[in-house]
Amino acid sequence: MDKAGWHRSKSLEIPENIRIIFQPAYSLELMPVEHLWEHIRENYFSNKILTSMEQVMDTVSHGLVELGSSEELLGSMTYFPHLRISSLNAT
Repeated sequence: MDKAGWHRSKSLEIPENIRIIFQPAYSLELMPVEHLWEHIRENYFSNKILTSMEQVMDTVSHGLVELGSSEELLGSMTYFPHLRISSLNAT
């Protein structure tokens, strides 16, 4: 889990059978979704002026749909060797 304030709140109730492990700061290799956002920012938002939240949402949706249709591109950005090992051990 990242170290966002709401994840470290003193009022956060953590069940006894859950162990929280905080990630190092700026650890993109542990957060594959960050690569998706970077791709969307660079390929769908660069050199554009969006004048409404609806345009922003439409642009994000369009980018995600296109990413979802390219299994190879999506896999190259998110399915890293250390995650493959973890997912194989989980089954």
